[in-house]
Amino acid sequence: MEAYKKIMIVGILLIIANTMLLIDGQSLCQMTNKGLKACEPYVSGVKIAAFQIPSDACCHATAKADLECLCSYKDSGLLSFYGIDPDQAMDLPVKCKLVDSFNC
Repeated sequence: MEAYKKIMIVGILLIIANTMLLIDGQSLCQMTNKGLKACEPYVSGVKIAAFQIPSDACCHATAKADLECLCSYKDSGLLSFYGIDPDQAMDLPVKCKLVDSFNC
């Protein structure tokens, strides 16, 4: 039970730290809050979003993002906390025609 509490505390601290970064207009893996907002409709977990072509603003933000860094968040639960479907998010580089294929 003690180990569980420690894990929860670390998780909460990570969420707070990342939230503070986004609130201050900083970036998460080179993706700004504005870029994240531009991509939100395409990664929200809504089924129809999976078939939409991302906007130019979203693709521009994705092009600047550190994709390997973003991969480190794929299984962390942080993306889900923000309402982001990790699979849809990882499809953005291909949908934006930045790469032919992309896997974390």
